Amino acid sequence: MTFKLQEIPLANAEETRQLGINLGRNLTAGTVILLSGDLGAGKTTLVQGIGAGLGISEPIVSPTFTLINEYSEGRLPLYHFDLYRLSSPEVEALGLENYWEGGEFALGIMAIEWAEKLTYMPSSYLQIQLIYTPNDRRLAKLLAMGDFTLNLS
Repeated sequence: MTFKLQEIPLANAEETRQLGINLGRNLTAGTVILLSGDLGAGKTTLVQGIGAGLGISEPIVSPTFTLINEYSEGRLPLYHFDLYRLSSPEVEALGLENYWEGGEFALGIMAIEWAEKLTYMPSSYLQIQLIYTPNDRRLAKLLAMGDFTLNLS
C-alpha cells in the first residue's frame, strides 16, 4: 500500500471549512475520507466545507445521533457518518462497504467521523487527522492510502 502525507496548518474554523471546499471540488466518486481528532477539532466543519465544494446547499449537521446523513443534491452524493457512540460490533454491522463499493448506494463521497472505530478499511482512502496546536490553532494531517491520489490545486 502506498501513501503520501501532507500537513496543512489551519488558523481557524473558516480555514478548516475552506480546506473542505477545496476537497469537495476535487474529490471523485467512491472517495472514502476517514476523519479523526478530538471533540471540537473541526471534523464536522471540514465535512460542511466538503458539502459546499460539492454544491450542496442543504445544512450539513453532525450525524452523532442519527449515525448517517445522506446528501444527494450536489455534484456527487455525500454520505456523512459519525461512529462516536458505536462499539466495534455495531460499526461492523453497518455494512459500510456497501457505500464504498457501490453496492446498494450510488458511489459518492463518504466522510466518516471517528474512523478509528472502523473494524475494516477500504483498499484506498484519504485519512484526515485534525490536531490542536499551540495558540488555539489546528493542523490537518492528510494521508492518502492505497491508490488514492490527492490534488488540491
